[in-house]
Amino acid sequence: MIATGVTDFGLFCAAVLLLNITPGPDTAYIVGRSLAQGRAAGLMSALGISAGCCVHAVLSAFGLTAILAASATAFTVIKLAGGAYLIYLGLRMVLTRAKPAVADRAPANPPPQVRLRRIFLQAMATNLLNPKVILFFLSFFPQFVRADAADKTLSFLLLGVAFVLISTIWNSGTALAAGVLAAGAGRNPRVKTWLERGVGAAFVALGMRLAMARP
Repeated sequence: MIATGVTDFGLFCAAVLLLNITPGPDTAYIVGRSLAQGRAAGLMSALGISAGCCVHAVLSAFGLTAILAASATAFTVIKLAGGAYLIYLGLRMVLTRAKPAVADRAPANPPPQVRLRRIFLQAMATNLLNPKVILFFLSFFPQFVRADAADKTLSFLLLGVAFVLISTIWNSGTALAAGVLAAGAGRNPRVKTWLERGVGAAFVALGMRLAMARP
């Protein structure tokens, strides 16, 4: 892909796949949503994270993330905001109250589910507020852009598209698999509540880890 200014594209795709296979905060978030709230929630989380990666790819292509990463204050603010947001989401899930099961008949008004749009936006926010993602795009992408590329912005954008496509496919498969595993247990309201609490506790731990991350 010399004409596009991208080098070692096959190696780039292989590296992205390996990075996605390796469990990280995004994977934990997607699996957690799938286990606690079903496959649809997991899929929307995967799409939300991909949307966040799209934003990071565009910003890195135009050099804006380099400016952000160079500021220790900006890094700290984003780090604390991201950690606080994850802790907030986790505490909401931990404090979920168990809903009594109704054996005789289905309730006239089923308990409201978390809206998929909200889940999408929450996943996107967790990705955008993770400063490690910013640093990853800045350190990883330039290795696959030729120094003599005529249009480096285009090269970054092409790599971003490939990254998002590979990540979306992998994360969607992960969400579906986790959703299938949790489908049986999720039919029991008490089991589902404790699943949500367990996932919420994991979110709190992730938030604390992110807040304490060093540049």
